[in-house]
Amino acid sequence: MHVTWNLLVRYQGAQTHMLWWALALHCATLGLWGLYALASEAIWSRELLVFLLVSASGNTLYFLALNRAYAHAPVALVYPLVRSSPLLIGLWSVLFFGESLGLSAWGAMLISVAGLMLLAGTAWRKDGFAALPLALVAALATSVYSLSDKAATAYLPTFGSLVGFVTVGYTASFLALTLQMRLKHGAWRPQRAPRLPYLLIAGGSIGLAYALVIHAMRDLPAAVVVTFTNAGIVIAGILSISLFRERAHWRMRLAGIAVICLGLALLAVTR
Repeated sequence: MHVTWNLLVRYQGAQTHMLWWALALHCATLGLWGLYALASEAIWSRELLVFLLVSASGNTLYFLALNRAYAHAPVALVYPLVRSSPLLIGLWSVLFFGESLGLSAWGAMLISVAGLMLLAGTAWRKDGFAALPLALVAALATSVYSLSDKAATAYLPTFGSLVGFVTVGYTASFLALTLQMRLKHGAWRPQRAPRLPYLLIAGGSIGLAYALVIHAMRDLPAAVVVTFTNAGIVIAGILSISLFRERAHWRMRLAGIAVICLGLALLAVTR
């Protein structure tokens, strides 16, 4: 699901702004069920409110920074850089939460990130420097909300409440993206609407995908879970070469994909 909505965002174009539409549909459909489940099934406390605020703020900053970075450089460059966030998540886990990942897990994550850097290098261009600070901000935001999400799982006993927790952040992100679009383009909605089947797929996938990620954090360290989600980049890379016929630098891209797979395989063995 994570791969699905990311590919749709990538190939629908800037005028469609599929991310905006996907967030809107999620918040208006599955998100309503999630919010009801959050209100009725969560274990409410001051701590949960703090986690909601931190995660929603991190999500919003992530989407705003990512959207701005895409204005300066292609998705193929920006997204792999952002997905290096497991190293930051692991660092914060050790420094602030006393979590121990082990040398083998760190090595596997470093190998996986090295593969991501190879992928990003295939899309490098001179104006990519402008996107680097924004990509770093997005990665930092990911590390913050991921750790907050993991901590919140102790207060979210059902999958529905997880979907509601995600929806709070997505609602804040949707409103922030709308305001950003209004300030930049003078419009409250994108110029074009996506085709309905694409919208239904993206809107249905975007919330459920991340709720499943948080669900996995109940049993695994956040850094490990987010690293495993990079398998989506592997699938997207293979599809872009085989299905969408994007053959530029295909050998280097396959090398990057292979390195990511090696890191994920080693991480799976160590767990």
